[in-house]
Parts: sequence; C-alpha cells; structure tokens
Amino acid sequence: MSRIQIGDKLPLFKLFNQDGVEVDIAKFIGKPMVVYFYPKDNTHGCTREACMFRDEHHRFADAGIRVFGISADSIKSHADFKAQYKLSVRSAI
Repeated sequence: MSRIQIGDKLPLFKLFNQDGVEVDIAKFIGKPMVVYFYPKDNTHGCTREACMFRDEHHRFADAGIRVFGISADSIKSHADFKAQYKLSVRSAI
C-alpha cells in the first residue's frame, strides 16, 4: 500500500468515532475538512496537536471546515481523550 501524498485524493473509508457512531467520510467529500492522523491518544505531541485544533475550533467552524483526528486507539480511549481535553474534533478509529 502506498502512502498518501500531498495533493492525493482522500481514499473513501468508514470508521467509528468516539461515540461508537460510524462516520462515512464519503459524506464529507467536496466539503472543506481537515483529516489528521496521529499515533496515540494522550501522548505529548498528539495532545498538543488536538488541543491546537480545539483552541482554534472557532476559526475552522466559521470557515465551515470539519476537523477529524484519526488514530488506531479504541473507541473508549478516544472518548476519554476527547472528554479529558474538551476536544472539538471528530475522532475516529
């Protein structure tokens, strides 16, 4: 499998968010969004990145941009991470 490069089209996928709800990225194709990938919930760099998106949420929301953070952690881990830091991103696994 090749890596996603800048300028590549986003591959279609479905993942479960921190609430156990399936998110179909196809519903958001053609709409402004940020999809970022991070290694693990509650690690220093990942927490800083997620909190930056939280702190700038109003700018993204005002521009109509949805933010999705994706890692391989469990649904419970995502829910705890989101609650602990009051994150506004839509986490998915």
